Amino acid sequence: MPSAPLQLTAKDFKSDQEVRWCPGCGDYAILAAMQGFLPELGIPRERIVFVSGIGCSSRFPYYLDTYGMHSIHGRAPAIATGLSVTRPDLQVWVVTGDGDALSIGGNHLIHALRRNVNLKILLFNNKIYGLTKGQYSPTSEVGKVTKSTPAGSADYPFNPISLALGAEASFVARTIDSDRKHLTSVLRAAAEHQGSAFVEIYQNCNIFNDGAFEVLKDSETRDNYLIRLEQGQPLRFGSEGQFAVTHPANSFGLTVEDSASAEPLVHDATQEDPAYAFALSRLAGPDLRYTPVGVFRSVSRPSYDKLVRDQLEKAKAKASDNPAQDLASLLNSGDTWTIL
Repeated sequence: MPSAPLQLTAKDFKSDQEVRWCPGCGDYAILAAMQGFLPELGIPRERIVFVSGIGCSSRFPYYLDTYGMHSIHGRAPAIATGLSVTRPDLQVWVVTGDGDALSIGGNHLIHALRRNVNLKILLFNNKIYGLTKGQYSPTSEVGKVTKSTPAGSADYPFNPISLALGAEASFVARTIDSDRKHLTSVLRAAAEHQGSAFVEIYQNCNIFNDGAFEVLKDSETRDNYLIRLEQGQPLRFGSEGQFAVTHPANSFGLTVEDSASAEPLVHDATQEDPAYAFALSRLAGPDLRYTPVGVFRSVSRPSYDKLVRDQLEKAKAKASDNPAQDLASLLNSGDTWTIL
């Protein structure tokens, strides 16, 4: 008889560990969304792994009743790559922050993305170092006054979406911690993607950078600031649909115009060339006006782990056809010695 479908609930994914983030932290909302979403996968808990680096977000594995590893600062993608390549039966998630992923972990992140390792990478972006108590991070805006930049930051910030697209990530998306429905839909799309799925999550740090994304959440401003990306739908937004994302003639980028006089582009995340998705990622300014959320890019190409396993299978087949070329024969060929 075929086995019954696996029936799990959010409660099954809650560990016995006390959740120890600051009260009001956006991480709580992301954790609740993840625990509510994981049962949809129908995957046994022992086949799901969360790997994190260092930072507030990196406590995530403790609070999920799955396998997990609280690993090394910035190196979570490297460790997760090893798991993905050697254990294709596992679904591997990486949880990281803007400091962990984009500072000390920058090289590990971009190489995991360009290789298209079968990982789901969640980058919690609060534009601040929270765990170490409020220093500026690689995504903090120019002029940001913090404990480490009392005269204001002189650094130009990373745009995580642009960075991921520049690294040739095959799936790139953005969502917001407090929008449970949208967050869940993006997590679902990332889980279904075969290859590297990169998701930036705007996450509020109510202690050291409170309200950094408030204009995207406040009912008075969000409709005129947020551009919701929906596959096959016109890029029209605003409280009365008064804005349109267009591609003006003689321009390499995109712009926002009055929808009464301009025809909006139709969103297509499946375009092979990342130029369109990159142009979308450049729309928002420092004030967050015209911030796209949703899936920027979703294209299909062979994943790194599959290519590596295919190479191993071919090597094994070749060795079985010619035993003289297998590893044991190689190690015992030529000049060898027996130590008595």
